[in-house]
Amino acid sequence: MDLKENHVTVPTKHGLCPSFIACPDENGPFPAIIFYMDAPGFREEVCNMARRIAKRGYYCIAPDMYYRLGTVRFDLPRRDDSMTTVIKAAMNHLSHAGVNEDTDAWIQYLDAQPEVADGPMGCVGHCMSGRYITNAATRHPHRIKAAAAFYGVGIVIDAEDSPHLFLDQAKAEFYYSFGENDATVPDEVIPVLKNALKKAKLKYFVEQPKGALHGYMFAERTPHHPRLADAGWKRLLDLFDRNLKKRSKKEK
Repeated sequence: MDLKENHVTVPTKHGLCPSFIACPDENGPFPAIIFYMDAPGFREEVCNMARRIAKRGYYCIAPDMYYRLGTVRFDLPRRDDSMTTVIKAAMNHLSHAGVNEDTDAWIQYLDAQPEVADGPMGCVGHCMSGRYITNAATRHPHRIKAAAAFYGVGIVIDAEDSPHLFLDQAKAEFYYSFGENDATVPDEVIPVLKNALKKAKLKYFVEQPKGALHGYMFAERTPHHPRLADAGWKRLLDLFDRNLKKRSKKEK
């Protein structure tokens, strides 16, 4: 499928947010997906993942969430301890409140695009953005109807604004995939998250693929696991399809 794609700037409360957009180069409109990046930041690998979503029949936006810091790029093949320190600093400069306001702006931008369909939207986040897709779904329950996170962190924390505490405000179907061998996710997170999803009476699927490491979905990263990544992509795109695409009575 041919795609229409572009690099755009989205006005937000905190400035202009550079973002990558992609959608099918054919008659729309298409349901919108917000792609929340991982800690290593905006890069071509993120754009490639947005393209894969777009090829399924979606309008996908992948914002550079570090835009407040200027243009931040990491040469990941050369990653060492010093680079990891800087990546963590960039990640930690984000806040729930700030990203929530950014999400408001991204949705406003999407609503103004002629290629974007009215109605439900979806979102997916990796790594640090597990918390942000959860917040997006609870902050915009009448728009976000499908939300997914891979090896998400910060979803369950010891704080008053822990994202899992507000799941009863969501109206989305959730998909959370955690690596079986992921030291960034404490053991207690998954049972607490499952309990919160169950109490909120939401549709959800939580998994820990056997042998998966943190980052297993990224094709250009060392932890990549092709078979598990393919399975993750299938679950993700099926989640979007059943919640965001209008189906005829014959298809239902």
